[in-house]
Amino acid sequence: MKQHRNVTARQEALSERSLFAAVLTLKSVDEARAFFRDLCTPAELQAMADRWAVVEWLQKGLPYREIHRITGVSVTTIGRVARCLADGNGGYQVAASRQQRHA
Repeated sequence: MKQHRNVTARQEALSERSLFAAVLTLKSVDEARAFFRDLCTPAELQAMADRWAVVEWLQKGLPYREIHRITGVSVTTIGRVARCLADGNGGYQVAASRQQRHA
């Protein structure tokens, strides 16, 4: 996370927690879309959408080059997502498994 000059680590943690709590208040895809479009630049939103698009293909075991061919996402980004799936915080797995149950 970007360090702000006059903000303590505790203040940053509280701000992050507040952001995540705000996300949890959203009740529909349309609400989430509006929130993230207000919060993020188009490039930031596209980067997150690209990473999320890669998760499904990695979980299916497709090679990076094939995922790149299908999605257009760079092999570097695909590798980053793969590292997070393997050694990250578990967020991708939780969201993907819950999304599969609701599909």
